[in-house]
Amino acid sequence: MNESYKDLLKQREDLEKRINEARRQELSAAVAQVRGLVAEYGLTAQDVFPSGRGSRSSSTSGVKVAPKYRNPETGETWTGRGKAPKWIQNQDREQFAI
Repeated sequence: MNESYKDLLKQREDLEKRINEARRQELSAAVAQVRGLVAEYGLTAQDVFPSGRGSRSSSTSGVKVAPKYRNPETGETWTGRGKAPKWIQNQDREQFAI
């Protein structure tokens, strides 16, 4: 092994260039393949990348829930989920039930 440090650095630089070029070409081919499949099957961005939090999201996430409680003074409502509003805190909730 008689290669000098400078020779090895030059080889590494050349190898990194080849790696980057190969990656660029493969990415280009992959994008072309994906675009072809999207066109062939008439897919939309929503089909490929559904909105929301993905498969980990709850089946009820984003679903509106009917209110369970109403403030008789203001008409303000609360579903019973999350932090209770001040008007119902420390009180019997049954008196506010809808």
